[in-house]
Amino acid sequence: MLEKIINEAKNAVVAAIKGTADIINELRTSVKDIVVGTLKDAGEVTATSIESISSIVQGAMKGASEVGTSTTEATATIVGGAIQGVADVGGDVVLAAKNAARGAIKGSAEIGGDVGEAAVAAISGAISAAKNIGEDSAAIAKAAIIGTIETAEQISVKVGSDVKSALKNAATLPREIIDEIIKEDDSK
Repeated sequence: MLEKIINEAKNAVVAAIKGTADIINELRTSVKDIVVGTLKDAGEVTATSIESISSIVQGAMKGASEVGTSTTEATATIVGGAIQGVADVGGDVVLAAKNAARGAIKGSAEIGGDVGEAAVAAISGAISAAKNIGEDSAAIAKAAIIGTIETAEQISVKVGSDVKSALKNAATLPREIIDEIIKEDDSK
């Protein structure tokens, strides 16, 4: 089921952005529409249906990479579009941010991208989406940070370490939240 969602998202993104002049806007709209459609098809927006966001983002990352879009810019756009889609159907945007960040890390790792850069871009995209939809950007940032770190550590210790390092060095992200989450994670 999840592999089907990943492939459908990848194919939809490739079809939407191939040959378009405004790749970023088309990418955002495409991801948002896929999320809205998927959640509406589920019938009820639940925590389980929002878990599909990770697969949608993962597939969208593959699709964007396939057509040669900048991975960093695409990551922020894809994560932001996914969160906006969840907001449009009245879903839990904080949980969506965590799952979108997970998908961005998985997708980046699968396409051979810089997972640290993807983590920073995913969190930036989540914060930007929070501001656009009028949600608590600190709560969304925290969820996205947790999602990136947990997923990176599931890939490998080195990837987890690389992501933590990238987050610590990112001047554009909320430093106090990053430090708090990394401290909690390191004490486990």
